[in-house]
Amino acid sequence: MRTPHVTTEVPATPHTAAAHAPAGGRAAPAAPGDPASAGVRTRSQHQRRKRIVQAAAALASRGGVEAMQMRTVAERAGVALGTLYRYFPSKMDLVVAVVGEEIDLLESSIERRPPSSATAAGRAVDVLMRATRGLMREPELADALIRSLIMAEVDTPFGDRMAGLLLRVAGAGLTAETATEEQFALAGSLSSVWVHELLEMLRGRRTYDQIQRRIEIAAERLLADFGPPPST
Repeated sequence: MRTPHVTTEVPATPHTAAAHAPAGGRAAPAAPGDPASAGVRTRSQHQRRKRIVQAAAALASRGGVEAMQMRTVAERAGVALGTLYRYFPSKMDLVVAVVGEEIDLLESSIERRPPSSATAAGRAVDVLMRATRGLMREPELADALIRSLIMAEVDTPFGDRMAGLLLRVAGAGLTAETATEEQFALAGSLSSVWVHELLEMLRGRRTYDQIQRRIEIAAERLLADFGPPPST
């Protein structure tokens, strides 16, 4: 479920700008179709989108998804309401984007410090408990996001993205394309167990240690036939 990222272009340096300057030594303004102009617009769009997602997350962390009113998000992000709707046609699109940002952070953490366990189950538990710690830094936001995704009447890619992440880490570099149907289903089942246990903790029915133990048990059963860790 990776939230699409807008590709940014490398800005023109003073050296390259000078190379295209007229005889008078002054650089001409970028034409509408010029790549440099397109790059500036793209970076601006990326920054605007990021502000909107951050504003939505900040509101949800204090008042749940109910606080993510589109007009309020637009005001907090400093954009026009029409601009917000061009980026995110509905509140659920905003919820998915905020969740996507959380998974991006998790993936960055994994890239910096890959799980070192010798077993697929151990690596999966590492990933899911990192995700738990990250979400529980903002428990109201976590509760709002998870509940919204579970109750959503539209298809959201959250489950598939988490399953794909577990496949990659626990399954020796497997992807949704290279994994068998059974492997993908098992990774998805483990992701579903984690979501359920996370909700139980948010409701005060589980402690962090209890969640970890339950996920360890589920991972050991579900991923018993997965392969060794990726070679380094």
